[in-house]
Amino acid sequence: MKTTDININLVDSYYTLLKSLSPNNKLELIARLSKSMKTTEVKKDTSWEALFGSWELDQSADEFIGELKKDRNFSRKSIDL
Repeated sequence: MKTTDININLVDSYYTLLKSLSPNNKLELIARLSKSMKTTEVKKDTSWEALFGSWELDQSADEFIGELKKDRNFSRKSIDL
Protein backbone atom coordinates (compact mmCIF):
# COMPACT_ATOMS: atom_id res chain seq x y z
CA MET A 1 0.00 0.00 0.00
CA LYS A 2 1.38 3.39 -1.01
CA THR A 3 1.73 6.33 1.35
CA THR A 4 -0.89 8.29 -0.56
CA ASP A 5 -3.38 5.43 -0.16
CA ILE A 6 -2.72 5.35 3.58
CA ASN A 7 -3.18 9.12 3.82
CA ILE A 8 -6.47 8.99 1.89
CA ASN A 9 -7.72 6.19 4.14
CA LEU A 10 -6.72 8.21 7.19
CA VAL A 11 -8.55 11.29 5.93
CA ASP A 12 -11.63 9.19 5.18
CA SER A 13 -11.53 7.75 8.68
CA TYR A 14 -11.30 11.21 10.24
CA TYR A 15 -14.15 12.46 8.07
CA THR A 16 -16.37 9.57 9.10
CA LEU A 17 -15.60 10.31 12.73
CA LEU A 18 -16.08 14.08 12.49
CA LYS A 19 -19.03 14.44 10.11
CA SER A 20 -21.52 14.15 12.97
CA LEU A 21 -20.14 17.24 14.74
CA SER A 22 -22.29 20.34 14.99
CA PRO A 23 -21.57 23.19 12.55
CA ASN A 24 -20.05 25.30 15.33
CA ASN A 25 -17.72 22.50 16.37
CA LYS A 26 -16.70 21.95 12.74
CA LEU A 27 -15.87 25.66 12.40
CA GLU A 28 -13.83 25.53 15.60
CA LEU A 29 -11.94 22.52 14.27
CA ILE A 30 -11.28 24.32 10.97
CA ALA A 31 -9.98 27.36 12.86
CA ARG A 32 -7.64 25.25 14.98
CA LEU A 33 -6.32 23.31 11.99
CA SER A 34 -5.75 26.57 10.10
CA LYS A 35 -3.90 28.05 13.05
CA SER A 36 -1.71 24.96 13.37
CA MET A 37 -0.70 25.30 9.71
CA LYS A 38 0.27 28.96 10.14
CA THR A 39 2.72 28.43 12.99
CA THR A 40 6.38 28.52 12.04
CA GLU A 41 7.48 26.39 14.97
CA VAL A 42 10.02 23.78 13.94
CA LYS A 43 8.78 20.32 14.78
CA LYS A 44 11.28 18.20 16.67
CA ASP A 45 11.94 14.76 15.30
CA THR A 46 11.35 12.44 18.23
CA SER A 47 11.91 9.19 16.42
CA TRP A 48 14.70 6.88 17.48
CA GLU A 49 16.39 7.47 14.11
CA ALA A 50 16.97 11.09 15.12
CA LEU A 51 19.17 9.86 17.96
CA PHE A 52 21.62 8.08 15.67
CA GLY A 53 25.11 9.49 16.16
CA SER A 54 24.03 11.89 18.87
CA TRP A 55 26.32 10.46 21.53
CA GLU A 56 29.90 11.50 20.92
CA LEU A 57 32.79 10.40 23.11
CA ASP A 58 36.41 11.44 23.42
CA GLN A 59 37.43 7.82 23.92
CA SER A 60 37.13 4.72 21.79
CA ALA A 61 34.21 2.34 22.14
CA ASP A 62 36.47 -0.31 23.70
CA GLU A 63 37.73 2.16 26.32
CA PHE A 64 34.19 3.24 27.12
CA ILE A 65 32.98 -0.37 27.48
CA GLY A 66 35.96 -1.15 29.71
CA GLU A 67 35.14 1.82 31.92
CA LEU A 68 31.51 0.75 32.18
CA LYS A 69 32.49 -2.77 33.17
CA LYS A 70 35.00 -1.50 35.73
CA ASP A 71 32.44 0.77 37.39
CA ARG A 72 29.74 -1.88 37.74
CA ASN A 73 28.79 -2.83 41.27
CA PHE A 74 26.98 -6.04 42.00
CA SER A 75 25.46 -6.66 45.35
CA ARG A 76 23.75 -9.97 45.81
CA LYS A 77 21.78 -10.28 48.94
CA SER A 78 20.18 -13.53 49.91
CA ILE A 79 16.61 -13.38 51.00
CA ASP A 80 15.47 -15.78 53.68
CA LEU A 81 12.04 -17.14 52.90
